[in-house]
Amino acid sequence: MPPPKKLDPSSSPRALLGAELRHKREKAGMTQEELGRPMFVSGSFIGQLEAGTRRMQADYARQIDEILGTDGFFTRNCRAATKSRYPDHFAEAAEAEAVALTIKEYAPQLVPGLLQTEAYARAVFREFQPTAMDEVIDELVAARLERAHLLDDPTGLMFWAILDEAVLRRVVGNPATMAAQLKHISGLARRHRIIMQVLPFTEGAHAALEGSLKLMTFQDAPPLAYLQGLGTGELMDDPALVTQYHLSYDLVGAAALSPEASLTLIESVAEDYTHEH
Repeated sequence: MPPPKKLDPSSSPRALLGAELRHKREKAGMTQEELGRPMFVSGSFIGQLEAGTRRMQADYARQIDEILGTDGFFTRNCRAATKSRYPDHFAEAAEAEAVALTIKEYAPQLVPGLLQTEAYARAVFREFQPTAMDEVIDELVAARLERAHLLDDPTGLMFWAILDEAVLRRVVGNPATMAAQLKHISGLARRHRIIMQVLPFTEGAHAALEGSLKLMTFQDAPPLAYLQGLGTGELMDDPALVTQYHLSYDLVGAAALSPEASLTLIESVAEDYTHEH
């Protein structure tokens, strides 16, 4: 388990807002629950705003200014804190990733974004936006590759991915792209930067058949789940649902190949792709 992450108020506008919110709330002598009540949100949601794992939307900023008497501070600074390089449906999840202690992800169709190579990511974005200007695709690829630096620190994020075998077999780009992508994943696992499993076709039905799943835990905030669809995504914090998603992930992990057997399969498929080109 990596050591706890401290959110540096100077690291981003969002972190600054979170730190300032905590300071102003405590100065007002209010608990997180007391601040959340007139906003019709939970105390845990206020905690997520303070920890920087959730975005402060304009309406929340306005209400906070009114309740805490902060003379428009949060309203004025909210816009800068919500700017993002990422698509709207994923921006908040990407920000949560950056401060997560652990991420567990089940991927049924595509290599998870944190593990994608440049060529693989480019092929994914180009297929989704076939008429986009090259500059648009370049920016999307650059933002995705930048996220991958979360895996650089050996004492940082713990990332555990379960790939459906379809991820290995579906050719994204071309065989050369797939060979490089699978070797990249294998290299990360061999260097102990990630935990990797493969759910084989032979397992048939399983607990996450209905879609992808990303689970995140944090130092000072409740866990979150992120569910993604075609050009859409939803970040969820309902405790009962998040608990159910954790159970689903654990069941998928129990059905998957062991990490060592998974690596053997990944490297075997990578070799097959290498011989195709």
